[in-house]
Amino acid sequence: MGIKVEYNPDLALRNIEEYKKGNRKKEECIPENLEENKIYEFLKIDQRNYWLDGEMPLLETKGNQELSKPKASVIILEATHFKEKDKTYTKGKYLVKEVFKNEEIRFNGFEKIN
Repeated sequence: MGIKVEYNPDLALRNIEEYKKGNRKKEECIPENLEENKIYEFLKIDQRNYWLDGEMPLLETKGNQELSKPKASVIILEATHFKEKDKTYTKGKYLVKEVFKNEEIRFNGFEKIN
């Protein structure tokens, strides 16, 4: 028997419309007016590990690994695993470093391109 843990090189959250429709919690979604230098909370199902030593892309997900291009560059400040009703979750906080206004390439692997 193993321990199921997923490593995520990015933070992938849902569109805020999923929260407005009542399908997702607010922390599972990208805020409507994402602001640079502001800290936000996130929530993901399952046990996930995030890189804490630098910037990573914030993506929008539709599920099933259907991901957008990076919406912003963020730093994960904290990530905590917890159980609720026999399900495992990861919650935490992230700091928005830069909001991307176009679709230029911003990352090469883990390295942010300036």
